Amino acid sequence: MADQLSQILEQIKKYNKIIIHRHQRPDPDAIGSQVGLGEILKASFPYKQVYLVGKHIPGFDWIGTMDDIDGETFNDALVIVTDTANAPRIDDRRFNNGDELIKIDHHPNDEPFGDLMWVEPDASSCSEMIYDFYQHFSDQLTLPKKAAHALYAGIIGDTGRFLYPATTPRTMLVAGALMAAGANAAEISRREDEITLPVARLSAYVYEHLTILDHGAAYVVLTNDLLEKFGLTEAGTSAVVSLPGRIKDVRAWAIFVEQADGHYRIRLRSKGPVINELAKKHDGGGHPLASGAKAKDEAEIKQVIAELDQLTKNE
Repeated sequence: MADQLSQILEQIKKYNKIIIHRHQRPDPDAIGSQVGLGEILKASFPYKQVYLVGKHIPGFDWIGTMDDIDGETFNDALVIVTDTANAPRIDDRRFNNGDELIKIDHHPNDEPFGDLMWVEPDASSCSEMIYDFYQHFSDQLTLPKKAAHALYAGIIGDTGRFLYPATTPRTMLVAGALMAAGANAAEISRREDEITLPVARLSAYVYEHLTILDHGAAYVVLTNDLLEKFGLTEAGTSAVVSLPGRIKDVRAWAIFVEQADGHYRIRLRSKGPVINELAKKHDGGGHPLASGAKAKDEAEIKQVIAELDQLTKNE
């Protein structure tokens, strides 16, 4: 790892323009790792131009905001992509227009991309990795309060406020260090825990209509008509993904969310059975206990449910 970190810092020092990307449909870790790295580099190298790109997500403005840059800015630039497993998921398709491309990620490296990669699947989050990068070169890098705030938000998001198995003793040490650097833990936890009234009503629907099978597999289907009824878009469903896991009898679950073209995005989660191989069979992938996939129709939905049921039965 030390060699990879040294190579990344070498490239950062080499370029005067650095553009940082993350994945589409971002979560707190995607935004947090992107903003956190950006703020570290701005504070450490004030003479460099550092930009954050991707779709503006108003709900994450409290972590950080994106920059609007033209295509020429990518000329002679270093591009860094955080928290993104594969190239098709990178937000802002200009990521290949820079001089050099670096991937920093904590998902299984099933689809490598970039000229230089640093991938740590055992890390709780990409935000934890960004802190590790800072700490490794703390004699050369600066950790401002805004970066600590963003990185703590990312860790909180990907560990479910330290509830998920990815949380390690190292994660807790990093979280403490970020708090010491200025991250307001209580405020960040409140931010990530709060929901809108439409999401609250959707949450009630999920609990009311969740199907739990005999071996602990559970699922619910959210159609376009249903989301329209609640005044939500597909993006608004992210807040309900963890809800089935709070039920004692549920061991693994799938939330099927209909897309505009009629296919379904599948959010898969587990408390034990490994689900990422199932996700790969359905045009997806991810972590062993948190993955995503797709289903083209109701027949494939039934197939995924049957396979998830078999996983919980065999566990």
